[in-house]
Amino acid sequence: MSQYIFYFLSFLAILSALMVVISKNPVHSVLYLIITFFAIAGHYVLLNAQFLAAVHIIVYAGAIMVLFLYVIMMLNLNAEVEPHKSSLQKVAATIAGGILMIVLVGALKNVSPDVTPVVNSEAGLIKNLGHTLYNEFALPFEVSSILFLAAMVGAVMLGKKEIN
Repeated sequence: MSQYIFYFLSFLAILSALMVVISKNPVHSVLYLIITFFAIAGHYVLLNAQFLAAVHIIVYAGAIMVLFLYVIMMLNLNAEVEPHKSSLQKVAATIAGGILMIVLVGALKNVSPDVTPVVNSEAGLIKNLGHTLYNEFALPFEVSSILFLAAMVGAVMLGKKEIN
């Protein structure tokens, strides 16, 4: 049964991700992106990572997508005032995307699809996540927190008005 749920969630995630790119209305694109995030959260639940699924929904589908939707509505994007890309830029973007696809296929061609199921039913729970995060990965966790702090200070300094 979980195999069919996996296939449904995968189909939904791929279809809605394609609709994000294909959709001409930016508000519709954001709504399709929210559907994509919910499908990915469903995959986390199938992998028995309930905490990660909940955080994914709260952070991405809740906070970031609402912020994107708010910014898009505040910008009032219209097709007539939007600058059009030249044909050279479109061809360059297509070539760059094709090269990226070739690199990804080349990198993943020797990967075996055999996945062993998780035997431990408590693999994605908060207790085990915290134990792993604060014991085995304490240094990278602290380094990333310092990077986030530096990014916040830089954003405040860039957004600050100059007083003459």
